[in-house]
Amino acid sequence: MSKPHYKKISLEELVVLAQQDDFKALEEIIRREQKNVFAAFSYLTQKRENVLDLTQEALVRVAKSIKNLKNPKHFKGWLNQIVTNLFYDELRKMQRRPDTVSMDEDNNENPDFTIKFQLADKKCKPAEKCMSAELEKIIKDAILQLPEQFRIAIVLREMQGLSYEEIAEATHASVGTVKSRIARARGKLQEGLKAYI
Repeated sequence: MSKPHYKKISLEELVVLAQQDDFKALEEIIRREQKNVFAAFSYLTQKRENVLDLTQEALVRVAKSIKNLKNPKHFKGWLNQIVTNLFYDELRKMQRRPDTVSMDEDNNENPDFTIKFQLADKKCKPAEKCMSAELEKIIKDAILQLPEQFRIAIVLREMQGLSYEEIAEATHASVGTVKSRIARARGKLQEGLKAYI
């Protein structure tokens, strides 16, 4: 198969090919999913180096474990299970080690890492871009202030587009618990953001 052909194949078909040792199919899966994984981690953790490391680790786990996925239709849920597990692992590690600050990182311009530096928006005028970036930061900060269980549920639902059932499976909780967490997270976000939105 030529490379352009892989771009037209469905995710499910790519998973099947990757499970048959098709490296190009695996490469295409990672190319398609890396932005989503990065975005999820950027809303779950505040430190830039953690976002990059966690994204890389999640994609490595996908590559190593894709043959273990029994049903290719459930790839998105399986991937978000990896993201969730890595996030909780990182939380446990952070509780055991003190905070550190990188001396190499330039914190004068913007101490918070946001995805806006990665993706230039050529359609917006400078004033619109500034307002959009400011609102994005306010929303991200509000999400980061949520308790972990609410944060993971709202990110998986609103950013990753998972169903309640998929979130329940990824977080090892009941569907009712997931719905409750999402409702409470939305309520806290609405309360915290009502001055802006």
